[in-house]
Amino acid sequence: MKRFLIVTFAAAMLASCGGGDGTKTGETKDSAAKAETPAANDITKDPAYEKGLALEAANDCATCHKIDEKVQGPSFTDVANKYAGTSDTIVTHLAKKIISGGSGVWGEVMMTPHPMLSQQDAEAIVKYIFLFKNK
Repeated sequence: MKRFLIVTFAAAMLASCGGGDGTKTGETKDSAAKAETPAANDITKDPAYEKGLALEAANDCATCHKIDEKVQGPSFTDVANKYAGTSDTIVTHLAKKIISGGSGVWGEVMMTPHPMLSQQDAEAIVKYIFLFKNK
């Protein structure tokens, strides 16, 4: 009889711990809902994506940069993560660096100047690059 009570008690404890709403341990209902809506994390829906992609493709950016791997220059993801959480003036600053070129921040390889870009277009490229933050 004791054995029966112990087994019953253990089964009841396991059943009460294993119930729930089907989410994994440590996962909230909100995070489960976000995982089901990939459009919320789809950077291609951001207006800055299309404009930046077109400008990046029309210029020589892909010669030295890729989205998630270093070529001659840093990846877009590395740039976005490095400057994440910095002030809003960083967009203007980085756009000027795209236009004038430079070196030293990412190593000795010099970034080619792009004087044909307007400040507005260079800022659009920076905003596009920032979309790859934490990817």
